[in-house]
Formats: sequence, C-alpha cells, structure tokens
Amino acid sequence: MGGRVAFWFEFASTYSYLSTMRIEQMAARAGVAIDWHPFLLGPIFHAQGWKTSPFNLYPAKGRYMWRDMERICARRGLAFHKPDPFPQNGVGAARLVLAAQAGAQSPDQVGALVRAIYGAQFGNRQDISSPETLSQCLIAVGLPVALLDLARSDEIKARLRQQGDRASALDIFGAPSFVVNGDLFWGDDRLEQALAAAATV
Repeated sequence: MGGRVAFWFEFASTYSYLSTMRIEQMAARAGVAIDWHPFLLGPIFHAQGWKTSPFNLYPAKGRYMWRDMERICARRGLAFHKPDPFPQNGVGAARLVLAAQAGAQSPDQVGALVRAIYGAQFGNRQDISSPETLSQCLIAVGLPVALLDLARSDEIKARLRQQGDRASALDIFGAPSFVVNGDLFWGDDRLEQALAAAATV
C-alpha cells in the first residue's frame, strides 16, 4: 500500500455522494489507503455569513448543480433523487460514522456504512436524520444497531466538534475535500489528482 488520502465529506453534500460511491475502488487500484473524515459544513458556511447551502442561496447555481448531478449519476449508473428537504440534517449520520470508527470497525465496514447512508439519501430519497433510516443502514452493512447509542454519547459529540476544528485548520471550505500530505484537493473532479498524489508518497 502506498500513501493515504484523507477524505473529508459532509452528508448533505451532493458531490460527496459521487466521490463516496467510487473512491474505494479507485483507491484500491492506486494502492492508496483512505481515512474517512465526516464533518459539518454548517459552521464553516456560517463563518462566511451563509445560513444555508450556497446552492440554495444562489438559485441559478442550484439549478445547474441538480442538472449536473442528474447527468453525472446517469453516466455512472448511480440512482439519484433530490432530497426533500435540502440540505438534510446529517449530524446524526456523521456522529454514527465516528461511532463506528470508535467502535473499532474496519475501514471497509466504515466505508460500507458511509455508502449506505449516502445511498439512502440520494438514491432512495430517505431522511438520514431519522434513527430508523440510520438503523436500516447499519443492518444493511452488518454493523450493530447499538452503535446508535454510542453516536449519541458526549464523547462522539465532542469528536464531531473536533472534526470541525480540524477542517477549519486545514482550510477546508467545501466537500468533498481530499488532503494528501497537507495538500488540499476540492471537489469530486479532483479525486483522481488526490489519489495520484497519494500514490507517489
């Protein structure tokens, strides 16, 4: 195995869905390991004076993004539905991924959980703020439903806040973001570059 890529994703992020559904196969071919980093864009947006997604703030940009997602998902064979509401509240989902990591689940299981949550939201139009939806995702990938209890713990809540601090320290301003040896790559269309950089380490 070569280097590592830190994959920073936000569950409300449409383009993070695209990266999540392809990063594992691509990283395996490149001989690169993945570090999964859920975080919240809300505090970062608020620091810029935004109270919601820029795709909601700028309607033309939002219309373009939804059509862009339709085209890309069709080309990649991915199911895609616009969530309602958008953006969805991904706090519980992000905490659940951190709980899976704290519960010593393997990176493959963590990746499977992340894909299941994104698939539920963007593929099946499910509400990922619902404990029932998250429970179904855990069951689908063979993880214990008890992780939901760990996700509600003060320890995991603190970890998610720390993730936000780390993201800010890395100058992350959007998702998906990939960090390789301190270099930041932003956007699904930069995934190949990030993996190429990691493969040379």
